[in-house]
Amino acid sequence: MTNAASQIGEKPKGHPAGLKALFFTEMWERLGFYLMLGILLLYITDSERGGFGFSTRSAAEIYGTYMAFVYFTPFLGGMIADRFLGFRRSVLIGGLLMAAGYFALGIRSLPTFYAGLALLCIGNGFFKPNISAMVGNLYAPDDPRRDAGFNIFYMGINIGATMSALLSAPLRNLWSFNMAFTAAGVGLLIGTTILLLNWKRLAKADRRTERSEDDISFKRVIMTIIVPASIVGVIGYFIGGKISFIEETIGPITFGFIVGMLPVMAYFGMIVKNANPEEKPGLAALIPVYIAGGAFFMVLHLSGGLMTVFAEHNTDRRAEWIPAATEFYAQKAMPSYYSNAGPDLPRPDERMLITVDDAGEAMFGARIIGENLLGTLSARPELTVLDTDDTQIPEDQQFLVCKVYADSDVVVSTETDAHGAASTSVKVVEGAMLQDEVLLTRSIAGANLPVVLVSETTRTAVYANRNPNVETLEPGNYVRLVNAEMLTGLVNPVFVVVMTPVVVFFFGWMATRKRTISTARKIFFGMVITTVALLIMAIGASLGQNGAAKTAMLWMVIYYLVITVGELCLSPMGLSLVTKLSPKRLVGLMMGGWFLATSVGNKLSGFISGLEPNTQIFVILAVAILGVAAFIYAMLPRLDSAIKKYGA
Repeated sequence: MTNAASQIGEKPKGHPAGLKALFFTEMWERLGFYLMLGILLLYITDSERGGFGFSTRSAAEIYGTYMAFVYFTPFLGGMIADRFLGFRRSVLIGGLLMAAGYFALGIRSLPTFYAGLALLCIGNGFFKPNISAMVGNLYAPDDPRRDAGFNIFYMGINIGATMSALLSAPLRNLWSFNMAFTAAGVGLLIGTTILLLNWKRLAKADRRTERSEDDISFKRVIMTIIVPASIVGVIGYFIGGKISFIEETIGPITFGFIVGMLPVMAYFGMIVKNANPEEKPGLAALIPVYIAGGAFFMVLHLSGGLMTVFAEHNTDRRAEWIPAATEFYAQKAMPSYYSNAGPDLPRPDERMLITVDDAGEAMFGARIIGENLLGTLSARPELTVLDTDDTQIPEDQQFLVCKVYADSDVVVSTETDAHGAASTSVKVVEGAMLQDEVLLTRSIAGANLPVVLVSETTRTAVYANRNPNVETLEPGNYVRLVNAEMLTGLVNPVFVVVMTPVVVFFFGWMATRKRTISTARKIFFGMVITTVALLIMAIGASLGQNGAAKTAMLWMVIYYLVITVGELCLSPMGLSLVTKLSPKRLVGLMMGGWFLATSVGNKLSGFISGLEPNTQIFVILAVAILGVAAFIYAMLPRLDSAIKKYGA
C-alpha cells in the first residue's frame, strides 16, 4: 500500500508481486512432500514392486521417526533464519537440501535411503517455517489483503498435495518407487528456480522480525531445550533397549523420543509458571491447544502409515472403471492382493506365475536377481530372458524389469516382528556392479508375456478361495487397481478445497443468527468430528472382518470427508490462537511449541501404524480422541476467558 493510498483511504488492489512466486515455490515443495509421504511406508514394506520388504512394524518406526523430526526441525529453522541467514536464503537452502534428499531416495540402497530422509528433515526445517513468514512479510500488519493472501498461498499447498498423488501413481505403475522420488526432487528444483528468478522481487519479504531485549536467545534455546532433550533422549533409547516390555511394544526409538521430549515439556511448563500475571492466562491457555493439536495430527498423519496399510491390504481397490486412455493410473494387482480377496475376483492365468523358492520370490519382488537364479531360470524351457539392451520393453511392462547382480552382492534376510509375522528383505551391497537388466517372459498362445515369480505358499494363497465358476484372466491381463496413495493422498486435499467454503459459510451463518461459535469451541468440535471419523473406520474394518476380507473404498472416502471437516475446524484455529495468545516476545518460541506438539503426535502416529488396522485399534483411538475432546470441553471457560482477554 502506498502512502498516498493510505492517506486518502483507498483500498489496495491486487496482491504483492511476490505472492505468485511464493505460491508456486510452495506448491512444488508440497507436491514433493506429499508425493514422498504417500508412498514412503509402501516403499519400505513392499515385497513385490521393488521395495525393501521390511516388516510393517520396522517401516512404521522409520515413518514415525521421519515425521517426528520433519516437524521438529522447523522449530530451529525459523530461529536460524530470523537471527542469522534471512528468510530467502533459508528457503533456498532448504529447497536444495530437500531436492538432494529426494534424489538420494531415487537410488535403491539403504545408505542413500537414510541419508535422503535426514536431508529432507533438515531441509524442511529451513524451508517450512520461513516461506510462510515471507508471505506475512509481504503485507503490512493492518493490510486488509493479508488473510486473502494466505488463503491463496494455502491453496498452493492443496494444489501441490493433489498433484502429488496424480503424479506418483503413474510413475510407480509404469516404472518404480525410485522414479517417483526422483520426480519429487525435480519438483523441488523447479520450486527453487522460481525462487531464484524472483529473488530481488522477494527482498521485501525478507525483512527481519522486530527483536527486543526480552527475546529468548538462540544459544539459550539450544542449551535449555535442545541439548537436554538430546541427552535424555539418547539415554532413554539405550534404557528402552534393555527393557523387554519396551522392546516388544513401542520400541526403544519411540521410547527415547518421548522421554527426550520431557525436558521440552518441562521447559514450556516453566515458561507458563514464571510468566507475569498479564501474560500467564494466554500462555496457560495454549497448553490444551497443544494437546489438541498433537492428538489431532497423530490421527491425521496416520494417512501415510496405518491408513496406507489399510488401503493397500484391506481395501477393495478394483478399478475397471479407469478409462483405457489413462491406463497408467490402473495399478496391476500382484499376487498378495488375492490373499483376502473375494472368491468372485478373477485370478491370473496360472501360467503367468512361475514357482521358485522363498529367496527367489523375495529377489524378484525387489526386482533384484542373483546370477545363479538367473541361470536357473534361463535353463527352464518355458521361459525366455529378454535383455533390455537388445529388446525394446513395452512401457506397461517396465515395472517388471529386474536388475542382475553377482550372487555375492545380493543379501537376502528375514526378520520376524513382535506379532510373529516374517518379512524378507533384499539388498545389494555397497559398490556392487550392475551386471544386466532383464525381463522374464513366457510364450503363451503365440505371445511373449512377462511372468511373476512366486513361492509355492503364495501360489496356493492366490487360488485358495477362488470361485471355480469364475474364469481366470486372459494371459497377460491383470486385475486393475486404484493405487493406495490415491486414497490416502488425493481425497483429503480435494475435500479441503471443497469443504473449506462450506465450513466457512456455516460458521458465518451461525454468527448471523447470533450464535457465534468461539475459536475454542471450534477446536472442541474438531476433536469430536475426528472421533466420529475414527468410528467410521472402525465400522468399515469390522465389515471387512478385520482384514479377512476386503472393505469397500467408500469407507475410506467417507472417513476422509469427515476428518477433513475436523481438520478445518481445528488446525487453522490452533495456529491462530498460538499467534494471538502468545506475548510478542514469545510468538516464535510458542509457535515452535505447536510444531513440537505435532512432532510428538507424529511419533505416536508411527508407533500406531505398526499395529494391525482393525476395529479394536480404531475404537481405542476414537476413545482417546474423545477423551481429549472432553478435556478441551472442560477447559472451554478458561480458553474463552483468555481469548476474550487478549481479543483473540
